[in-house]
Amino acid sequence: MDFITKIKQFFQVTLWQETAEQSGALLRIALNSLRVGHIVIRELAKGELNLRAMSLVFTTLLSLVPLIAVAFSVLKAFGVHNQIEPFLLGVLEPLGAQGPEIAANIIGFVQNVKVGVLGSLGVAMLFYTIISLIQKIEYAFNFVWRVKRGRTLARRFTDYLSVVMIGPILVVAAMGIAATVLNNNVVLALQAMEPFGTLILAVTKLLPYLMIITVFTFLYKFIPNTNVRFTPALIGATVAGVLWVAVGTVFASFVASSSNYTAIYSSFAILFFFMIWLYLAWFILLTGSQVAFYLQNPDLISYGEDEREELSPRLREKVGVSLMMRIALQFYQQKQALTITELEIETALSNSILQDLLNTLEQGGLLAELQGDELRYQPAQDIANISVSSVLTCLRTTQKSQEMAVTVASDANRLLDELEKLQQSTLQDVSLRQLVSGIDKT
Repeated sequence: MDFITKIKQFFQVTLWQETAEQSGALLRIALNSLRVGHIVIRELAKGELNLRAMSLVFTTLLSLVPLIAVAFSVLKAFGVHNQIEPFLLGVLEPLGAQGPEIAANIIGFVQNVKVGVLGSLGVAMLFYTIISLIQKIEYAFNFVWRVKRGRTLARRFTDYLSVVMIGPILVVAAMGIAATVLNNNVVLALQAMEPFGTLILAVTKLLPYLMIITVFTFLYKFIPNTNVRFTPALIGATVAGVLWVAVGTVFASFVASSSNYTAIYSSFAILFFFMIWLYLAWFILLTGSQVAFYLQNPDLISYGEDEREELSPRLREKVGVSLMMRIALQFYQQKQALTITELEIETALSNSILQDLLNTLEQGGLLAELQGDELRYQPAQDIANISVSSVLTCLRTTQKSQEMAVTVASDANRLLDELEKLQQSTLQDVSLRQLVSGIDKT
């Protein structure tokens, strides 16, 4: 019991304490890794990533054949379309003996797609299903990265088609370069020499996993509608790659020993296992993205579940005015507008509460969104024309619209109205510019 108590004490208190400056680099890395692991497990336990992974399974089943058909057509123009089947076999390897059968069926469906027979409407629907799949993937990644909005329609069309057209070429090119290097005369000569032979053999065995990590890094870097740094994306992809191999090994053992399921589901067992593996694949991919998010934003790592907290009406007004002042100060000092993540770090508010306040102030015409690589916020009006009274009115009006209709005594209602008018008359002449100019001088 003492041992269990010490473990609880470590994960609830000790792990979240400030690390001493004289601590070694390895200790800092280990503690930060434990913190990230703890909060990622906490996020996974909420079940939201689980729901998005299941949603992506359904969309993938609808869009898989059109996606591979377009990739097949692109690669056929370069004469390397035969590389699709080996790639599919690698992805479906955890399905064991049923993997090649599923891959053969998918390739058969793709080869039966006749563009000339589809017509213009059919081709349009073909690309629509592909774009809808990538859009769903982007929404899932944006949820992990706490991005409020996806790409615009124009960017969605250009970026998505670029991924569909260029992505397969890059993957096949990387596979071809790797094969060429390994078959080079110099490399073949080095294989006969030790320790180079053992090292090259190890690299050859690790090459498929390195390809998985490379693909995951590409997805983490370019799919979310925000700026993702390379190092967090690579580390998150490495974690996802390790999980992919580990879960794939366990799942392959499960499939190999599932004769009972095959007897029960008969020919449907293949589809049954395929859907389970698709779900696990998306879940692993989103988990790695969650790791990359917290590595890029370490200030958001904290013990506790602040997401479930709610602000009282009084605290909501204080926090809303403070948030508006922080954005106005950034504008007054002519600095770059802040993103949601930067505001989350500076205000120490949970993401759900922060986004609720930002939406309220935006709907009230006090804030404006700046589109770009990352969504940023700045005042929608001249801060000299935004009074503290208007900010409070905006926060209160939205809150009142969500309240139930109740009967209030006339005397109490009259008293509260008088108090509100008195407060408005007092704060009407106090603008955000006056407040932030005083802060700027100090």
